[in-house]
Amino acid sequence: MFRISGMADEKIFHFRNEKIQSLLLEMGQQRSTESLFSLIVNRLAQFPNISLARIWLIKNGDICTSCPLQDECLNQKECLHLVASAGQSVLDSAVDWTRIDGDHRRFPLGARKVGHIAATGTPVIVKSISRDSKWILHQEWAKREGINGFAGQPMVYHGKTMGVLAVFTKSEIAQPALDILNIISNHAAAALVNARAFEKIEELHRRLKAENSYLREELLSSTSFGGFIGQSAPLQRIIQQIDLVAATDASVLVLGESGTGKELVARELHQRSARRSSPMIKVNCASIPKDLFSSEFFGHVKGAFSGAVENRVGKFGAAHKGTLFLDEIGEIPLEQQAHLLRILQEGEYERVGEEKTRKVDVRIIAATNKNLKTEVENGRFREDLYFRLNVFPIDVPPLRERKEDITLLANHFLKQFLLEMKRPVFQFTNAQLQKLAQYPWPGNVRELQNIVERFAITSSSDPMNLEFFNSLMSDPPSAEQSRIRDSNDQILTEQEMVMQQKENIERALKLCRGKIYGSDGAAKLLGLKPTTLATRIKKMNIHCR
Repeated sequence: MFRISGMADEKIFHFRNEKIQSLLLEMGQQRSTESLFSLIVNRLAQFPNISLARIWLIKNGDICTSCPLQDECLNQKECLHLVASAGQSVLDSAVDWTRIDGDHRRFPLGARKVGHIAATGTPVIVKSISRDSKWILHQEWAKREGINGFAGQPMVYHGKTMGVLAVFTKSEIAQPALDILNIISNHAAAALVNARAFEKIEELHRRLKAENSYLREELLSSTSFGGFIGQSAPLQRIIQQIDLVAATDASVLVLGESGTGKELVARELHQRSARRSSPMIKVNCASIPKDLFSSEFFGHVKGAFSGAVENRVGKFGAAHKGTLFLDEIGEIPLEQQAHLLRILQEGEYERVGEEKTRKVDVRIIAATNKNLKTEVENGRFREDLYFRLNVFPIDVPPLRERKEDITLLANHFLKQFLLEMKRPVFQFTNAQLQKLAQYPWPGNVRELQNIVERFAITSSSDPMNLEFFNSLMSDPPSAEQSRIRDSNDQILTEQEMVMQQKENIERALKLCRGKIYGSDGAAKLLGLKPTTLATRIKKMNIHCR
């Protein structure tokens, strides 16, 4: 390879050129830096005329305090790290020239011949050591091993020197050999960038896989069933119902008061279905303006109406092959319910401004805190739509009917909030839990979560504080309200329920000085979403003050 003289040597050179071409091809296929470096030095060391082949890479300094060349290092920030070595001593076969932890494992930039190559980006060639020994520090070693030449090439990629490829040869080095070594070093730099990219991708893939596994384990271990906390009989009944219907495509109607966790039921149904790899799209039906109903649900094309500046897929299109969660389904205006019924029956719809009929495959999960059967009887909800939605009803009980879960829920929320606030974790005292159990929780689990968060914020001064809970109980429901809530033979009329809800909202707004949004707003106090509260305020003609 490194000496050409006569016809015989030319044939050998061409034969070795085939080996060089094979090496270059294999270099580009390596997906790790370790395999790349090993391939290069081992292949070069197989050539009869090469005694030793080595690769150094520029990396951050790591052994500066113990490095034997620290006096020659200018900044002790970067240096050359020996990453691969291959060769065989002719004097002692027991000597391991593949080691990368020997005396020459580090070279300061600019020091010795290897450091000079890296610092200047120019090769160092010693064609004959016997005639030119300037760059050879251990001349006696070279003489004993029969080494007579040295060639070091910078590994350069897009103008940046990444390392050094060097060989020690048994005979003088001819120009064709230097040209080949230059080609190998350039390909090695490009292959290094490629291998590092593959390693980065693999590392990100492993990290993502590990994080995904961790999050799944956290989700499963943090709760008894999905996101549910508790051991009460009503909760176990819900879990059994979810197990029964989740694997089917049947429509599910989730019923329950505000704050009971209806969305949690919907998400668990989706996660346990065959559609879990597709999205679950949530729609708050109460927050959609009447005029934009069709556009929000079915989408529109550009220019369909004023403000339609681009095409829109719509909620049904976005949920294709997945699940569409229709929260507060009872708030959809009667005149819009027919449009919804058609797509549920036929699986077809048209975008606003478009004549093309589209097919969609969506599982429907609806939720409401209204009695839809009563709404049907009063003419406010279509009977055919009600039966289409109410294939499998799941009734989520209020928190007052599962009081044995309050301790687990309260301590779970407290731990969660304390960790988020980076405070020491503790649990509620028995006296505090007793106070929590005495409260009727009209806002259900959402209200409990809000109260616990409020307590966590104030707990830094006195975790044992009972006064906080005494103030919570200072405005309990009236005796009549409690009697009605706990008795099966007392029923409020629809109008009485509306008036009671209106009065409750007015008290909350008064307490919060008319503020709806934020941590000190009425929505937070009532355990409602701000958009839901705003809709009810408008619908009930309540004046904020």
